[in-house]
Amino acid sequence: MKTLDILAFGEPLMEFAEVERNGEHLFLPGFGGDASNAAIAAARQGARSGIFTAVGDDAFGRRFLSLWDAEGVDRSTVIQRPGGRTGVYFISYGTAGHEFSYARAGSAASLVTPEDIPQAQIAAAKVLHVTGISQGISASCADAVFAAIRHAKACGTTVSYDTNLRLRLWPLDRARATIHAALALSDVARPGLDDARQLTGLDRPEDICAAYLGLGCSIVALTMGMAGTMVAVNGRLEVIPARPVEAVDATGAGDAFGGAFLAEWLRVGDPFAAAAYANAAAALSTLGKGGVAPLPRRTEVEQFIVRDHG
Repeated sequence: MKTLDILAFGEPLMEFAEVERNGEHLFLPGFGGDASNAAIAAARQGARSGIFTAVGDDAFGRRFLSLWDAEGVDRSTVIQRPGGRTGVYFISYGTAGHEFSYARAGSAASLVTPEDIPQAQIAAAKVLHVTGISQGISASCADAVFAAIRHAKACGTTVSYDTNLRLRLWPLDRARATIHAALALSDVARPGLDDARQLTGLDRPEDICAAYLGLGCSIVALTMGMAGTMVAVNGRLEVIPARPVEAVDATGAGDAFGGAFLAEWLRVGDPFAAAAYANAAAALSTLGKGGVAPLPRRTEVEQFIVRDHG
């Protein structure tokens, strides 16, 4: 019996975002990490979501446990490592947009191994959501993601994979080999256009979608920024228009899309309708700074869609 809609597996990161106050530049705390963001985004759409990861037994790890409790995200299988530490990143803003600085090497999440994966919870989830970052942070975590995917497939759990290419974590050739091997075992491919162009060597979105369908994915949702989202299944391809807003910070937009897409797809069973809904959620997520704080709730998304259509 599937008692969970979405189980996300990945590294949480304590976030410090730059703000300017009275001429001074300060860094305010928040929360980040793609899998955690996606789980929270899905929960805010009404999905039953959970998170699997490891955190340190430090103040940042405890803050994440409290965050997931407050957001209604099941964290019953999260490992709290004695003596471990939770990763951190900083967001700086300039004329070119946002820039990230990381302090994550050796984090508790990066020490996860295949033996750690929560087999029962994976089996109880309708969707396992994993990402390229989850595999890029360490070899053991890459192996753990493969083990989680294979267990999900054996249990009839759908696998969603967000490429989230981060070349600071690993070289392109290794990332390409690992990510494409994982996508070949996945059901839903969630690439961004810039990532996909580097990973596939292809330029046209249509060709990229065809390549990922060719790997064996049944749904491809290729986000293309202001050009919208191209959704492809066997026999149908469609571009879902973006929803223009006066964006402040796009830090968590991809994760907002991913969580909202999965939540809506599970609710309505239509990936094209789910992408239209997720485009609206992603647009709203850019109206504030940080990865979690601006993630919209279902009522906000629905009101925005009605207002936008009006």
